[in-house]
Amino acid sequence: MSGQANGMFRGADGRNYVTVFALVASLFFLWGVAHSILDVLNKHFQDVLVISKARSALVQAMVYGGYFLMAIPAGRIIRRWGYRTGIVTGLLLYGTGALLFIPGGQLMSFPFFLFCLFIIGCGLTCLETSANPYVTVLGGKRSAAGRLNLAQALNGLGWVVGPMVGGLLILGEEGGNISLPYAVIGCVVVILGFVFSRLHLPSPDEEPTKDDEPASATASVTSIWHIRTFRYGVVALLLYVSAQTGINSFFINYALEADTSLSPSTAAMMLSIGGMGLFMVGRLLGSLILKAVAPARLMTACATGATICMLLAITSNGKVGMTALCLTTYLFESVMFPTIFSMAQTDVTGSNTKTASSYLVMSIVGGAIAPVLMGLLGESNMALGFTIPLGCFVGIILYAFSYKRFRPPMKQKP
Repeated sequence: MSGQANGMFRGADGRNYVTVFALVASLFFLWGVAHSILDVLNKHFQDVLVISKARSALVQAMVYGGYFLMAIPAGRIIRRWGYRTGIVTGLLLYGTGALLFIPGGQLMSFPFFLFCLFIIGCGLTCLETSANPYVTVLGGKRSAAGRLNLAQALNGLGWVVGPMVGGLLILGEEGGNISLPYAVIGCVVVILGFVFSRLHLPSPDEEPTKDDEPASATASVTSIWHIRTFRYGVVALLLYVSAQTGINSFFINYALEADTSLSPSTAAMMLSIGGMGLFMVGRLLGSLILKAVAPARLMTACATGATICMLLAITSNGKVGMTALCLTTYLFESVMFPTIFSMAQTDVTGSNTKTASSYLVMSIVGGAIAPVLMGLLGESNMALGFTIPLGCFVGIILYAFSYKRFRPPMKQKP
């Protein structure tokens, strides 16, 4: 690795964490697959089980509802037993929920599938509550946003693979096979759970360096909720996940209404290669851009671009709307989750990092709310449903634009 890369992964204790980073970053791919394949399930259940758009949105509601209910217990697990236990617990829950799709494929019961997805959601909560903050402390605090964006690039790859595999196996010409992709995922995840149970994951010093520590983030602050960058960051992250999940949930519906000649499997491939492909590229570019541009400035630009694209998707038809939705929106929103996550934790120190992570992951419950609202608004015209993510992106602009004002004053150097 180059000196620059080593610096990105070298902690205050002088240790190089690049190998540990690579192992933990592989988990980001797995939950990317888990989330993106939901968008295929959404359309599949509408067709096979003959349910409305609003009811099919319960697919996302169950997974993201698991985030809301499991976030605090997951935080307690990693505070008491460490990051490794949190990761192993997440992998085992994820694997169990995925393997339950095997009998689910025989039952073809929508409530049973929702139960399976809830277990998967609980597992993903443990993984994200553990892995996201762990990545931010595997090196210098100033490079945390870039490091998290780099790990999230693998997450972006998972978002590409999920719709591609789901489109081929679930939305196939002859009804597809809903059990096969989940059976494979379940086996891989359980094996990884065993591997991580045998690994030793070091615990870097989570305290910032003396020069980095803001005056208000000292022991005198008794609650992380006193930290405005964190408090408003939770809201911003909830808005982002609401927008992302809503867009992904009804991308296929929007595409089929915009171009009636498309088949569901073709629309799924468009989501995979077009939308999610740019999503992954955006996260790779984001990790580079953040070396030269402040996170708040990048977020302001990206949220503004996403807002413009949402307006185009709502007001335009055909290729213009699809271009705005499939290409530009995914590129702009790609860096939002990791960047907001790291921005919200910038002024959180010490053991509070794990507590803050629990609440940030809990905010992912926005993904359970937005798709249902979009399904109700877009039952007859899907474009109307996209007014929900439009409002979310406006809220993110306000957070990013006001971020510097939210920051506590820095200690003066002697």
